[in-house]
Amino acid sequence: MPLDMQTRAAFRPTTLDRKGRTVQVILSTGAPVIRSGFDGPYSERLEISAKAVDLSRMPVPVLDGHRQDGVASILGTLESATIEGGALVGTVRISARHEPLMDDIEAGVIRSVSIGYTVQTFQDRPGENGQKTRTATRWTLAEASFVSVPADPQATTRSDPMPTDTTTAEPPATTTHAPPQVATVTRAETNAEIRALATMLGLPQDFANGLIDREASIDQARAEAIAQVQTRAATTGPRVTAMHQLDSPANLVTRMGEAQFARANPAHTPSEAARPYMGMTTLDMARDVLTRSGVALTGLSPADVITRALHTTSDFPAIFGDTVNRSLRAGYAAAPDTLKSAARRTTARDFRAKTSIQLGEAPTLEKVNEGGEFKHGTMDEAKESYAIDSYGRIFAISRKAMVNDDLGAFVDMAGKWGMAAVEFEAQFLVNLLVANSGIGPNMDDGNALFHASHGNLAASGAILSEATLSAARLAMRTQKGLSGKPIKVTPKYLIVPPALETKAEKLLATVQAHKSDDVNPFGGKLQLLVEARLTNATRWYVAADPAQVEGLEYAYLQGE
Repeated sequence: MPLDMQTRAAFRPTTLDRKGRTVQVILSTGAPVIRSGFDGPYSERLEISAKAVDLSRMPVPVLDGHRQDGVASILGTLESATIEGGALVGTVRISARHEPLMDDIEAGVIRSVSIGYTVQTFQDRPGENGQKTRTATRWTLAEASFVSVPADPQATTRSDPMPTDTTTAEPPATTTHAPPQVATVTRAETNAEIRALATMLGLPQDFANGLIDREASIDQARAEAIAQVQTRAATTGPRVTAMHQLDSPANLVTRMGEAQFARANPAHTPSEAARPYMGMTTLDMARDVLTRSGVALTGLSPADVITRALHTTSDFPAIFGDTVNRSLRAGYAAAPDTLKSAARRTTARDFRAKTSIQLGEAPTLEKVNEGGEFKHGTMDEAKESYAIDSYGRIFAISRKAMVNDDLGAFVDMAGKWGMAAVEFEAQFLVNLLVANSGIGPNMDDGNALFHASHGNLAASGAILSEATLSAARLAMRTQKGLSGKPIKVTPKYLIVPPALETKAEKLLATVQAHKSDDVNPFGGKLQLLVEARLTNATRWYVAADPAQVEGLEYAYLQGE
């Protein structure tokens, strides 16, 4: 399959046609570029030939530094590309929207062009110190970009267009001309280029030092470097190279983890990225991550492979961690969490006490006479504080279960822990409601949550009925805020224990009445929440929408 798009660079300026808005560029000379893979750095080359370069996507866009975040990054179009003198050259047409770019190209300020491409086939050759050379023998040109620093060290700027034919010019007449101007290159610049050449080709520093001591020219250094590389390739014995898909470890962990979860949970539809790993057992995945890490597997038993994958790589435990997280989330989402529907969810930055501020009603507007002044008003406020904490347990999966590929039991166990997390949270909220023998925790004003001074506690307990539910709705409707003014809170939820579920369903049922006395005033007006953790059959609650007014609230640590 194609690899992720690669980039490399070269440029040839001053063939600029201001009227036609075109300039000729050197797209690539095929010079080696150092890249990184799973098995370390390697030298990548592009084969520049008609059979290697796929130009089927021409014309392609010219971008600003390979940016693909919108049409604003498009600077122009690469209209044509040809192979001349072993280099891939082309003609770029600059968009009329980018006149300053034309000025910078003409002034020589912008001199570098890079290409983006995808590779279909590679040919690997072993190199010294484990660094191989990969040659892209079939690749597709996808885009070109103007860049600040090119990756192709052999690309140089040119002030003349590439020759368009191979005819030999007639010798000039014998006349006297001034000698051509030759750019001066200092010894320091030559030495720096020699060292860069040695580093790029993986040659030892002694090789570069010897050339510098002899004051070799850059042309002599290139010739000796090529000879050194050819000699090294000829004397190196055949070597087996393990080929892997060039993918980041994080992506690999996610895809293998999803594949494991899908194998144990047939209801889950795997993504296309995870499908290639669906046929792999736990042992197969252990072998794969070890091979990618360069660990030899010869003579290892299945149990040894599992053990070594657990202790010598971080990817293999992470794959199980991804599977656990998916199972936990599935179990967490499936478990009921009744009271959360009537509570507001927030976040806490840390484990210190979190204070929630409640503002009172805005002051009454007063008439302002002509020429009069607007008077200041005040708003009452109240606060409540609470702190979050950490809760958890540890469970383990044995090496035996991994060797036996017993993913079903593993995923089932993780799912149960997800359900246990929801159960803990739900019980925590219920405990708040039933604390202090049913009147709730003490609030900042010194009174319990349910208290006569808060106007949220019935004077005397009564069973759930049309009359008592009507009284509860009336009490909520007539609730007063901090300044003593009605706040018109609308009931939304009726929260009951299982013992009152049938009674509540009858009270909230919608019926077609034939006379006014048979009309159900609560039909379809309230949402029923049956909380199985409530055990007192005489206690029931009416709650407002948490988005409308402050009430029950729970928080998680920010980012968790």
